[in-house]
Amino acid sequence: MTGPTNEQKPASWLAAIWAARYRTPARFVALIALLLPWTTTGLIFALIPWLIAFAFVDLRAFPRSLLRPICLLPIALVALAAVGMCWSDAPWPERIHALGPAAKLLVIPLLIYQFERWPYGHWVFCAFLASCAALMLYSFAVAIDPALSLKLYLSRGPYKVESGIAVRNYIDQSQEFALCALALVYPVMSLLRQGRPVGAVLLVALAIGFLVNMMFVVVSRTALVTLPVLMVVFALLHLRLRAALLSVAVAGLLAGLLLAVSPHLRTTVAKFQADYATSVQDSQVSGMGSRLEYWRKSLGFIADAPLLGHGTGAIRGLFAGAAADAEIDPLRGEIVSNPHNQTLSVAVQWGVVGVLILYALWFAHLSLFRGEGLASWIGLLVVLQNMLTSLFNTHLFDFTPGWIYVLGVGVAGGMALAGRKTPAWPTDPADCFRKMKLLQ
Repeated sequence: MTGPTNEQKPASWLAAIWAARYRTPARFVALIALLLPWTTTGLIFALIPWLIAFAFVDLRAFPRSLLRPICLLPIALVALAAVGMCWSDAPWPERIHALGPAAKLLVIPLLIYQFERWPYGHWVFCAFLASCAALMLYSFAVAIDPALSLKLYLSRGPYKVESGIAVRNYIDQSQEFALCALALVYPVMSLLRQGRPVGAVLLVALAIGFLVNMMFVVVSRTALVTLPVLMVVFALLHLRLRAALLSVAVAGLLAGLLLAVSPHLRTTVAKFQADYATSVQDSQVSGMGSRLEYWRKSLGFIADAPLLGHGTGAIRGLFAGAAADAEIDPLRGEIVSNPHNQTLSVAVQWGVVGVLILYALWFAHLSLFRGEGLASWIGLLVVLQNMLTSLFNTHLFDFTPGWIYVLGVGVAGGMALAGRKTPAWPTDPADCFRKMKLLQ
């Protein structure tokens, strides 16, 4: 049997390169998901080759895809932020800096377009889950020996050692672990219904690991508030009424048991009352008390410019103008550029117009995930978590939670749309890879 001729070899190479143009961008998105729990700089560098690879795919239908609300609304919010720099009184460096957190929303339409056509979204989910699992194990190690924390080596200057926090901060870490633990519930239920208990047990063990870390090592109060709500949402959507009520009751009993046996959890819960008393009675800076003060001042700023707000980047200047003497009243003397509430952050800068676009964006993305399937569950979970945590933080604009939203909505949204056009892709990654090989 003769080998391929010289004319056939270049043709086969070209065919391989041409076929790889679909898979390459998805691999870079998976790399972004892999790096997200650990590094900010690495994620930015991974975006560059993804954008280059994305430019080589067939983009003829791309302009039409941008006209859908799920794509148009993120663009509209970023455009409003860009135009809002014109009427802001903040220095230009602050206006430009304030535009950055919103600009990442422009990636959502690109991801939706990509994963609506190419069935590689499970790579992204698996990469993020594996990265968070490694972070969870490392967090346990840091809880045993805080000197192992990467924050000691990555931060500049002296840094306080915090038990259980491997990188960044406990809020981001808790949000990632809560998202993974809840996202695993759907594949566990699917595996049990398919008669595959071994895989289900492995995923349950992984989910328990995330929850144990949150309950006994480190957890944010935001996660404690939102986690029960998301669990109830899953029970109501995917279980029968009797099973849903039973699950909620069991979860309530389990929460009471964990509160009894976990000193760390009791300390975290007690901070709610302690912070309030510290702020109201002693006028001292605290987590919850400071938020209440930020919200009170922000409502006054909104009343001064209700329609279009004070412009992009104006928050810090407004707080500086309203600050009391910090030595006399430390709480009211704080100057911040973040009111720790997504709605208030948007309203102060871009008024009612901005708030309408923000809520339209959230609800458009919620409606995108009304169907069944793993992608719809992950997308719904990401949007709901972002909406709930944005009551206490600006998580759509913050780095890690914001990128979780961008990746979750973009990848899961594209997969959900693809599932409505063609037969659904298998939820099991091994089955998905086998199907992809058949198409090549």
